[in-house]
Order: sequence, then structure tokens, then C-alpha cells
Amino acid sequence: MNCLYILISLYPYYLNNEIPRLPRVLGVARDKLKNMNTYDTIILGGGPAGVAAGIYAARKKVKTLLISEHLGGQSTVSAVIENWIGDIKLSGFDLLKKLENHLRAQEGIEIITAEKIMAVKKEGKNFSVATDKNNYQTKTVIVATGAKHRQLGVPGEDQFAGKGVAYCSTCDAPMFKNKDVVVVGTGNSGLEAVIDLLPYANKIYLMDVLEKIFGEETLAEKIKSEKVEMLLGTKIKSIEGSQFVEKIIYENIKSGEVKEIPAQGIFVEIGMTPNSDCVKDLVKLNKAKEIEIDHKNMATSVPGIFAAGDVTDVLFKQSSVASGEGVKAALAACGYLGNK
Repeated sequence: MNCLYILISLYPYYLNNEIPRLPRVLGVARDKLKNMNTYDTIILGGGPAGVAAGIYAARKKVKTLLISEHLGGQSTVSAVIENWIGDIKLSGFDLLKKLENHLRAQEGIEIITAEKIMAVKKEGKNFSVATDKNNYQTKTVIVATGAKHRQLGVPGEDQFAGKGVAYCSTCDAPMFKNKDVVVVGTGNSGLEAVIDLLPYANKIYLMDVLEKIFGEETLAEKIKSEKVEMLLGTKIKSIEGSQFVEKIIYENIKSGEVKEIPAQGIFVEIGMTPNSDCVKDLVKLNKAKEIEIDHKNMATSVPGIFAAGDVTDVLFKQSSVASGEGVKAALAACGYLGNK
């Protein structure tokens, strides 16, 4: 297709016997071809922030590419979502379909899935985005790659991953029917894990290094059950077993006393780690590896690169917040293109 474009470009010069001008003509054709393969903005990530950015960029009629291994983001694994604005209650799957349908309804946006984002590099005034399969050029970048589950980093965690160690209660709670399970973390994700497990587990131990629950009160009310035992002010020392998880070794932070719990499963819900590796050598990150942004215009430390959602240092990590941040990032990127 690229060769055909060049031949068509050369044909008028052939008719006018201007072949001596071939080198200059080829240069013009090359530049035109390069511009055809350069986007105005490339959005990295397909969660609420990335989808919102994609919708707004498309509506602004800028040449837009969205790259994501899968659409929907973290919320798509939730059984029930009750804080998505406009819907009293919906499932993660329903949210995924809403986001995807809205995104694909836009004209002028290209969507690439099943490609892993590797790195963003500065090339002159523009940028290149490398995936595990291709390389793309763009004038601006919007990083909306979200975050991934943080691990405990204790002996046995990797060994028993998928063999009792889990990170998604929505996905795996039914596998622990009539079993004793530990949930680590008393934030919203930890409380939601307990709620997911209540219909299945025989006993649930809720553990945290803090001495009080710090998740939403409405969720804390829902976990009040004879099945649930609080073990606050404790930390996991190791996860042990033979083929599968059999017990959890933990320590009381104040007394230093070490105990064990016979359990067949453990859900790790201690927060997220931002997926910022693709720009770690380019933009400024904080100690938590979050992308530092100017919250007025979503700009990073590098002009032309914007960021939104859980990958940034935004205070509140919520889907509705991320979607609004994505809108701001798209509008800021379009403004930057207009002034470039």
C-alpha cells in the first residue's frame, strides 16, 4: 500500500518528463507518508480514563489512536458497582460494555487491543510509542494505563499464586466454598473481598497492619457477620502449605507475638501499583511510581505528554474520578495541539 502511494505520487511527474526531480519528489512522498502514519494523540490504556479521553479526542476531530491490552480497566472484575454516576447499580461486565460501546460509536478513532505497551520515547518534537508488535508516531500522548495489584512480598506468595493466593475476589470467591480464608487489607477493596466471600467461605479473617478499618462505612457495615473475625494491627509473615495453601503465619505488630491460622486461601487487597513503566525514563514519577501531573491541565513534566487516572498522583482512585480526569487530559492535549 505504501509503495502504491509513492507510485501514484510520481505519475504526474512522469507524464511531464520531470524524472530528474525524482529525489525531491521522493522526499515529498516520504514526508506525506510519514504524516499519514503520525497521530495527533495516542491514548495508552482502555479503562474509564482512557475511554473518556478517547471519546473526547474523537469528538474534537483529532487523529486518535487508543492502545490497550483489553478495555474496561480494573472495575470490570467487580460483581456489583454502586458508585458509577448515572447507574444505581451495575456489574463490572455491564460497565465494560457501556464503555466499549460508547468508544466504538465515535468516528475517527482507531482502537488496538491485544498489544502490550512497552515504551514511549521522545523523537524531536513528537513521540514514538512502542508495543510488543508495532511502533507508532504521535504528536501527543495521554497515559491512562491504570494500576495493578500490589503484592505482600512474603515467602509463599508466588509459590501458591493460583493455589490459594488470590487477588480478585469477584473472580475466585466461589472457589472457596466452606473454606477458611484470610483477607489482607481493610480499604474498600478488602471490604469488598469480604462481602464477595460471605456467601461462600466458612470463616473469614480480616487482617491489616493498621488498627482500624479505613474503608467506606457503608462497606464496613456490610461485613458485620459471625463469619468475620478482625485481626487488626497484624502483618503476614509467610504463606505455607504443600501443594496448596494450608496456613498463614502472622505477627502482632505491638507484641511481636507470632501465630498461625489454618486457612485454605488468602486474598491480597493492599492497594495497587501504577503501571508507569512505559514512561519511567521520560516523565517525573513520585516515590510511589505515580506520574506527577499538573492537576489543572493533566500535563506531565514533558510537554506533549498528559496523564490521567490511577497511574497518576491523583488523590482519589475511583472510576468516576478517572473518567473525569480522562476528559480533562483529552481537552488539554487538544489545546496543546492547537497551540503547537
